[in-house]
Amino acid sequence: MRLGLALGYWGRGPNPDHLDLATEAENLGYHSVWTAEAWGSDAFTPLTWIAAHTSRIRLGTAIAQMAARTPTATAMHALTLDHLSGGRMTLGLGLSGPQVVEGWYGRPFPASPLTATREYVDIVRQVLRREGPVALDGRFHTHPYSAEDGTGIGKPLKPITHPLRADLPILLGAEGPKNIAQTTRIADGWLPLYWSPTRTDVYQASLTDLPEGFMIAPMARAKVCDDVAEGLLPVKAMLGFYIGGMGHAARNFHADLMARMGYEDEARRIQELFLAGRKEEAVLAVPDAFADEISLIGPRERIAERLDLWRKGPVTDLLLTAPDPHTLRVLAELNS
Repeated sequence: MRLGLALGYWGRGPNPDHLDLATEAENLGYHSVWTAEAWGSDAFTPLTWIAAHTSRIRLGTAIAQMAARTPTATAMHALTLDHLSGGRMTLGLGLSGPQVVEGWYGRPFPASPLTATREYVDIVRQVLRREGPVALDGRFHTHPYSAEDGTGIGKPLKPITHPLRADLPILLGAEGPKNIAQTTRIADGWLPLYWSPTRTDVYQASLTDLPEGFMIAPMARAKVCDDVAEGLLPVKAMLGFYIGGMGHAARNFHADLMARMGYEDEARRIQELFLAGRKEEAVLAVPDAFADEISLIGPRERIAERLDLWRKGPVTDLLLTAPDPHTLRVLAELNS
């Protein structure tokens, strides 16, 4: 099981520690470093900055949002950064949810997320293969554009720049069972949002007949500390925000996932409190047990014991949201 560093997206401003953490991760032998985006900083610019200051560590987006760019624009980002980094790029994509897609990007959330994802990946792969002009008569993505409000003179094109790798890895962030199953068929790997090494049966039906080399790369917060309860507070804050606030009361993919993992009543209670404006109570309502099983928190000996559980499952890459160099070093030592 390889280790990666997941830096996420910026908050109010850029995190001054991110570059130092990325270079430290490279020095410690971490396999990859990952950036993300929500509705603030983008995923590709910070990753390019990190690429310029490193030489070996792989670079990934976890995740770049599909609604933010046309598939050809995303492919341009990926092939450009792959060239500049010497072939270190991995493209992680996600559909996001209706609130973000419609509220931030001002676009309709696709009526068929599976079809929209499949078409998006198809076009990105066409660009990277560069076997001919990009062409797709899709439900959500059509090349050339052929709707009635167009000019009708769109020309099929293939990229001017020759991609460095036609097989640049594409990973998908997927939560629903059908979406995960499709991911195993059309992508090179999967980026789970929450992964519990003791509940792998939650995903078992979707992960049958995995292709050789298929990546499973969940994120987990890591923190070497003496007080487990205190160390879990940032995990609970994250869960409270995602489960309570990242979605509508009637359509929240994160809350649905928590419910499938055995915490349905707790997930609905967190939603209820968060949407009522009682955000602190929502965070406190997150069960310590759930926060603990999807993270690596506590003294070195406890983390070592729990890390063995992660290694025994199908996870190929563990992407750590680690807040300090000491935690990065300890995890590198324990995983060596």
